[in-house]
Amino acid sequence: MQHIVIIGNGISGITCARHIRKKTKDAITVISAESEHFYSRTALMYIYMGHMKYEHTKPYEDFFWSKNNIRLLKKRITKIDDEAKNIMADDGTVINFDKLIIATGSVTAMYNWPGQDLKGVSGLYNLQDLQKIEKETENIKQAVIIGGGLIGVELAEMLHTRHIAVTILVKDNYYWGNVLPEQDAKLIEKQLKKNGIKILYNTELKEIKADEAGKVKSILLNTGDEIKCEFVGITTGVKPNISFLKDSNLNTDKGILINEYFETNCKDIYAIGDCAQFANALPGRKAIEQVWYTGRMHGETLAQTIAGKRSPYTPGPWFNSAKFFDLEYQTYGDVPTIQKDTHKYFFWRHTHKDVAIGIYYNQADKTFMGINSYGIRMRHVFFDEFLKEKKTVQFILANLNSAIFDAEFSQNHIPDIIDAWNKDTGENVKKQQKTAKVFSFLKKFL
Repeated sequence: MQHIVIIGNGISGITCARHIRKKTKDAITVISAESEHFYSRTALMYIYMGHMKYEHTKPYEDFFWSKNNIRLLKKRITKIDDEAKNIMADDGTVINFDKLIIATGSVTAMYNWPGQDLKGVSGLYNLQDLQKIEKETENIKQAVIIGGGLIGVELAEMLHTRHIAVTILVKDNYYWGNVLPEQDAKLIEKQLKKNGIKILYNTELKEIKADEAGKVKSILLNTGDEIKCEFVGITTGVKPNISFLKDSNLNTDKGILINEYFETNCKDIYAIGDCAQFANALPGRKAIEQVWYTGRMHGETLAQTIAGKRSPYTPGPWFNSAKFFDLEYQTYGDVPTIQKDTHKYFFWRHTHKDVAIGIYYNQADKTFMGINSYGIRMRHVFFDEFLKEKKTVQFILANLNSAIFDAEFSQNHIPDIIDAWNKDTGENVKKQQKTAKVFSFLKKFL
C-alpha cells in the first residue's frame, strides 16, 4: 500500500482523492491551508448575499472523509523535497509520500499597483477573501472593481445586494474583451447597467490612495481622473498558486509544467487544476485551464493513472458556463473574439428579450466550430458529440431543438433563429424534430 499525498482541497484535489479511493485502498492525505473541509468555491458569492451559509457549500458531510479513510490536514506547505520524497509545513511537520499530487489552485493576479495592500483592497478567490470582503465592505457606500470578467460580475452582484454603488474599470473597448465577440459583450453590458453598475471602458487603475487610517479613500486612473471609494475589488484574473515551489526542482513557467498524464519533471509528482500548465497545449485547449469543469476532469483522469491505469488527458471540445446577474451563458467549442477571414460568426438576438446565440463556422465547408448561448439552456452532450464529428452548421441548426432543455412551456426560439439564418444566407434550413440519429444518441441522457 502506498501513501498518496494531495496538496490542495479544491475541486481538482478532492475529485482525485475520491476517485483514487474508489479504485484503491492506498492511504490518502489531503492537505490545505485554506479550510479543513472541501467546499464549493463557486458558491462563495451566495454566502455574502445571504442565500447560503458556509456549511451549505460543503458537498459532503464532515464524517464522509473518515468514513472513506481520507485523512485531512489543515497546514500550509512550504517545501517539497522530491529526492527524499517528503514535504514540509510551516510548523515544521514533515510528511512522507510515495506519490504527490499538487492541486494548489490559483491566487488573484496583482500588478504592483501603489496601494494594492491597503485595507479595503481584495480579490475574490478563496474563503479568506470572502471573510475579508465581508469585513471591509460593512457600511460602505462606494466600491470600484478592477477588471471585466466572470469574477468581476460576481463581485458586482454581491456588492449590489448590499446597496453599494459599483463602478467597474475595463481596459478593453467592451466587457470581457479577451473572451467574447463584441456583439455578445453588449448583452453583458446591458445586464450590468440594468442593475445600476457603472462601466468605464479603456480605463485602467494607476494608484489606490489611502486615508489617515490606512484605508482606501479613492483611486487614480490612467486618464488622470480620481474616483472616491471605500473598497477596491481586484478581478483582473488569477495566476497559478506556485510561489512555494521557488526552491524546488519542479519545472515551472506560469504554472507547474506537465505532460498529458499530469506528470511533472520529478518522478511520482503530478500537478492538476489551476496550478498546472501543459508544456504542450492540447488541440483546441489552453495550456492553463482555470475553470471548475476542467479541474474536475483533471482529478478524474489522474486518479486512473494513480490507480494503475495510465491514462492521458483527452478532454474533448472546450466548454464553460456562467451567470451574469439574471443572464445565463454557455459556450461550446471555439468562439474567438475576432473571427478569421475564412470563418464567419452568425449572431441572432431577440428583439426585446435578453436571449441570443452566436454560431462560429468555417465558410468554405460550413463546419460548425462553436457556439455561445445566452438565456437559452443547451445540452453539453449534444455539442460535445457533434463538434467531434465536425458536423456542418446547417446540421446543428436543423437539429438544434435536440440541444435545448429550457423549462417546459418556455418560448421556443429555434424557428426565429433558423429564419434569421435563412434570411442572412439565402439558404432553406428547416427545423427538424428530434431525428432518429440525434434522439438515439441523446435519449440515454434525457
